[in-house]
Amino acid sequence: MTATAAPPAATSTAPPPPRRRRRWHRLVIPFALAAALLTVTVVTHAVDQPDATERGYLSPVATNDDGGSRLAEALRGQGVTVQRETDTLRALLALDSGPATLFVPAPELLHPDTVGALGELPAGRRLVLVDPSLRVLESVDLPVVRADRRWAARAVAPDADGVPCPLPEAARAGTAAAQLQRYAPPAGFANTLRTCYSGGLVHLPWAADVVVIGAGDPFRNDRIGEWGNQALATGLLGGHGRVVWLDLDGPAPPPHFGTGSGGEPAWSPTPGGSTTYGSGDGNGGQPGDGYPGGSGDPAEGDDPSAGDEQDQGQGQPPDRQNPLWAAFPAWFWALLVQLALAALLVVLWRARRLGPPVAEPLPVRVRSAETVLGRARLYQRARARGPAADTLRAAALDRLAARLNLPATTPPADVAALVAARTGGTTDEAHELLYGGEPSSDAELLALARSLDRVTRTVAAPPDHPTEGDLR
Repeated sequence: MTATAAPPAATSTAPPPPRRRRRWHRLVIPFALAAALLTVTVVTHAVDQPDATERGYLSPVATNDDGGSRLAEALRGQGVTVQRETDTLRALLALDSGPATLFVPAPELLHPDTVGALGELPAGRRLVLVDPSLRVLESVDLPVVRADRRWAARAVAPDADGVPCPLPEAARAGTAAAQLQRYAPPAGFANTLRTCYSGGLVHLPWAADVVVIGAGDPFRNDRIGEWGNQALATGLLGGHGRVVWLDLDGPAPPPHFGTGSGGEPAWSPTPGGSTTYGSGDGNGGQPGDGYPGGSGDPAEGDDPSAGDEQDQGQGQPPDRQNPLWAAFPAWFWALLVQLALAALLVVLWRARRLGPPVAEPLPVRVRSAETVLGRARLYQRARARGPAADTLRAAALDRLAARLNLPATTPPADVAALVAARTGGTTDEAHELLYGGEPSSDAELLALARSLDRVTRTVAAPPDHPTEGDLR
């Protein structure tokens, strides 16, 4: 007896489920474009705005765009002596020989133990600070705090805020690019600051005049020729006929106590900002002098009680708070708001339907096969098996009602009984088929569609014409 080969196993002929196309790029592309735009903007701004701590920034001997050689030449052309110093102690000692202006273009490079000496300059001197930080302002003990900051310097008039500028040099200069960092009085203090350029420049007429300007653009080589920048810069620095230009190449080293020998200064600021003299030079200075070169004699105007009276008149400054929103500039929060709005727009753009599908008339006539295929793909993409099953059952009931001459108000139980009588099944099976629940998988939805098609064909077939179900 010969063995017969086993028939090959039946292979599934059902087509594989279509792979859903990934649509991640629709969400990634907008954020990628926003990130690219933000990166280009930040890089461009970083390249355009110089770093005050870089070597050569506002240096009287630097000829690059960020240098100050053109300003130094303009001052010499007006007969002003420009004395360049690269050491903080020597720059302070240079003020002893007579009235002068101490120009500090990069206060951040000063050592923390020497910054306080800037607030103890003798009378008849002027101190000009360019864009000092909060640390420098507190170390010099200036009643000024940093307010909002712009993205780039803006050219405004001295009285742009509606208040006349009290500084004659700024009033004569007119419009200048001085509004970058704005300054304001501390919380709890009356608004008694003498401000110009909408808070971009502050003048404190103390024993030594102090001028705080929030932008270095009027002093730079590439911008000194714009508007009234040159007039403002030369007016602020050339009022005393001599400028001590503190040109630091990098962060200043910590202070040290000299001996007076070898040309080194015999004094050095102590931590905290006060200055004292050494004894090796024979200058006769006593510890506790209020400024370099002072004798400590109260008869010469160094009355220790004067400071106490001034403190009593102004009161103690309140405790400074540092909330989170004040730790970042205003443009940072504005950027976060814009990114949040952009994200909201992307969510609304990518949002799916907000409710169940609704029947809408087609705007044009299309082929029935295209309509069925298009809607089927939409249902499949949305995994809407329930609405798809309802559509199939509604279409089958319409065809069955027409064949059985049933009105639209026929109860479901009667319809199921008549269909069961025609197909030979039970009433419960017919009711489950025509009014059952939602399919739980695509396979169940496909089986439901085939069963509905078989029932409609059976009911619609003539009595003498067998159907596919009868043949089976």
